[in-house]
Amino acid sequence: GGLVYCMEFLWQNISWLEDKISGLAKNTYLLIDCPGQVELYTTNDAVRDIVSRLVKLDIRLCAVHLVDSHYCADPAKFISVCLTSLCTMLQIELPHVNLLSKVDLVEKYGKLQFNLDYYTEVLDLEYLLDCFPEDNFTKKYRSLNEALTGLVTDYSLVNFVPVTVKSKERMLAVSQQVDKANGYVFGKGEERNLRNMMGSALGGADFEWAKTGDIRTQYMDPLAPESEKLGNDLDNV
Repeated sequence: GGLVYCMEFLWQNISWLEDKISGLAKNTYLLIDCPGQVELYTTNDAVRDIVSRLVKLDIRLCAVHLVDSHYCADPAKFISVCLTSLCTMLQIELPHVNLLSKVDLVEKYGKLQFNLDYYTEVLDLEYLLDCFPEDNFTKKYRSLNEALTGLVTDYSLVNFVPVTVKSKERMLAVSQQVDKANGYVFGKGEERNLRNMMGSALGGADFEWAKTGDIRTQYMDPLAPESEKLGNDLDNV
């Protein structure tokens, strides 16, 4: 409860934060490192109220949510991650960029059940239910898991951008996504009107291989099984 108290205290003294930000130079690019306690962004209103106040001051914000990529190796944890990301997006109400961080360690705790694209694009989560262990506890809550995956799929808001500090290209792709989300790329100065806008539009190509191909080549086991699952109806053919 300590972090919750701190955020509520900050909200009650929001004028202090406003004074600190107003003292910055006009074109300052502000990075705010928020605490990782999930309750702050899913159930408690303090962070949402602070963000709303800053937006009213014409501070153009976007939220960047980092999730450890090794959760992809555990179906239950990945569903939980998707649900947490969705709740955060709906609660904070900002342009949102979800990141799969430390993607160079994506298979540290086990092989992925599907292609990496399946997890970044959050495709057909119901296929993950077939990867759950066949025990009495899991069977008991299968209907609940089906409802949770259906909720995430129905909103169709969650996807992830893979990133690792070992790749400059991946860091640049994240920078372009964030600049586009908060509107920085559309601002004035530094010749951003054309050069940066075109860089963000074209630099992060939407071809499937451009999204995850380098990661599969460099950081994932090249000895993939012949019957690798795709995460769609073709797995049943």
